[in-house]
Amino acid sequence: MTKYREILRLSNLNISQENIATSCGVSKKTVSKVLKASKEQNLKWPLVKKLTEEALLSMLFPSTSQAIKVSTKRMPDYEHIRKELLRNGGNKKLLWTEYLEACRLSRDVPLMYSQFCYYIQQDEIKRRASMHINRKPGEQIEVDWAGDTARIIDPDTGEIITAYVFVGVMTYSQYPYVEAFINQKQESWIAAHTNMYKYFGGVTKIIVPDNCKTAVIHNKNWFDQQINTVYHEMAEHYGTAIIPARVRAPKDKPNAEGTVGTISTWILAALREVEFFFTC
Repeated sequence: MTKYREILRLSNLNISQENIATSCGVSKKTVSKVLKASKEQNLKWPLVKKLTEEALLSMLFPSTSQAIKVSTKRMPDYEHIRKELLRNGGNKKLLWTEYLEACRLSRDVPLMYSQFCYYIQQDEIKRRASMHINRKPGEQIEVDWAGDTARIIDPDTGEIITAYVFVGVMTYSQYPYVEAFINQKQESWIAAHTNMYKYFGGVTKIIVPDNCKTAVIHNKNWFDQQINTVYHEMAEHYGTAIIPARVRAPKDKPNAEGTVGTISTWILAALREVEFFFTC
């Protein structure tokens, strides 16, 4: 279901409709409709905590709230379509006809031709060349766990403990924050953000995390991904928006990826022969 409460919260933070759409996993058109309906119904943030998404739906769109049904339509095979469109004579109309036949044989509900073309277009947009995006100072921060780990030695037992490195980078200035933890659990993830905010002396409007479990809960379809509950509560507490990077899309957080590489080379690799001892 559309996250109406989150859309209104992020709008109250003056987050752009495009970023709200990305954070909530909906289209920009949906965000625009929700915000327009909220003005018409005089709904403003903060909302009553007991107000559920279903109740918000009925308040925002009373005439359509009962008409929404879960789609059971079969989605196109994008990889197959991309290959076939490159062949001589290949076009969307022909592929849609073949898609209809496949749906008939498998007894699946097909998409209309306009919907079929729309989803193919959305798939093509994701693979287009990227461009430079202007950022504002202090607006956004990218966070991630470094792939390489460090080692800490328990002085009493001699046990080697793995240390996981958290990285937070200001998108505009590329100013980094780095901290090591003995695990990657939720408590460490939240503590890292809290310490990072103290270090920077403030909170950015947007956080761009990777798709780790402490940040994003993955469903069967990654387009329907959800923000981890505790992480979302932290965002509400600090008044910031979480916009996860797309799966397998490192360019969505290039500064964090670049800083991770720098740390791996000039800190972790440079200190690989140095022994560090764990103390309480």
